[in-house]
Amino acid sequence: MFQFSKTARAVAAAAGAVALCTSIALAQGDVSVTLNGAPLNLNPAPQERAGRVFVPLRGVFEQLGASVVYQDGTINAQGRGNRSVSLHIGSTQAMVDGQAQTLDVAPFIIGASTYVPLRFVSQALGASVNYDAANRIVALANGGPQQGSPQGAPPPPQAMQPPPPALPQHSTVALAAVFPGRGESVPARRPTIEANFNEPRANPNSIRIDVDGLNVTDQSSRSPRGVVFSPPSDLQSGPHQVRISGTDMTGAPFEGRWSFNSGTSTVVNMITDVHPGPDANVHDQFTVSGHTLPGARVVVQVATVNRPTAANVVGQLLGNGGANDNVRSEVIADGNGYFAAPIEIQAHPGQPLTLVVDSTDAQTKSAAPRVVRNLTIE
Repeated sequence: MFQFSKTARAVAAAAGAVALCTSIALAQGDVSVTLNGAPLNLNPAPQERAGRVFVPLRGVFEQLGASVVYQDGTINAQGRGNRSVSLHIGSTQAMVDGQAQTLDVAPFIIGASTYVPLRFVSQALGASVNYDAANRIVALANGGPQQGSPQGAPPPPQAMQPPPPALPQHSTVALAAVFPGRGESVPARRPTIEANFNEPRANPNSIRIDVDGLNVTDQSSRSPRGVVFSPPSDLQSGPHQVRISGTDMTGAPFEGRWSFNSGTSTVVNMITDVHPGPDANVHDQFTVSGHTLPGARVVVQVATVNRPTAANVVGQLLGNGGANDNVRSEVIADGNGYFAAPIEIQAHPGQPLTLVVDSTDAQTKSAAPRVVRNLTIE
């Protein structure tokens, strides 16, 4: 199926030599891939570049039930249900079912192996993708037979299992408002993704946020009132799925989903001159101010924490469900980009706080890199 001419082999070898010299930042060999629950033995191993997992062309398309033609640096694949995808070595431009798409990182060659972006290709061919960041496992599912199972063979008989324990009654926590809105198309490639709960009863330690099947929980702020995710890099232009799940303070589960479309705008949004400064002492009433894009929607969140830790800064767990240990203030920046958000929080002297500031451009919905600071009540 993959027949390379002598010229193609020579080009691949030359490109591979260059790629090997520039792959210092490439993490390899520690990402595993499963398909329908069964491990895929990929040789050579998957590569990670710019936060994206790449896999060797050989075998992956076939495991997803697709046929492939590779010629002169162009990869054309035909999958189940007449799905098609076309990629080009060194190019971020692709075609999926006849529609133009843009990749974050282009396919590349190392030695005699051609690497393609796993998530993009799998989803283009109709497979679902989930990444377990803690264990560095990419799980694919396409509804077909598991690897090693005969085509169309019935599943093996299952042993009798005791019934699962009864789940707590479903929570009344629900998504009251989401941004971008349900089915909304926004110009930004890096939009703020946000959900507000109908009541502040969610357990922030239980909340999980998935965007397109990728777990982004540790990059999001989570509180009993809602969640905010400011993507650290551009999303692929097109449709996106968001799933938020967790439990309330009684242990009852909740879940909400919605979808939106992102565009191609590269408007850069920033947050600067934020006060109070890092590790500042504040009263239980103070003002958070700074500058961002004129007319931007600014969300300021402040919460008590037991003590400042890396988790406060990275995970941004805000509050433990109390009515007054976390507050949220939403303001609009003026014509010069200045904003000032009043904060009033019930806390005792010496109490550590975590401050999180997010900004969303009014026109493109572009997210700014969030500002996170540790403060102390004086």
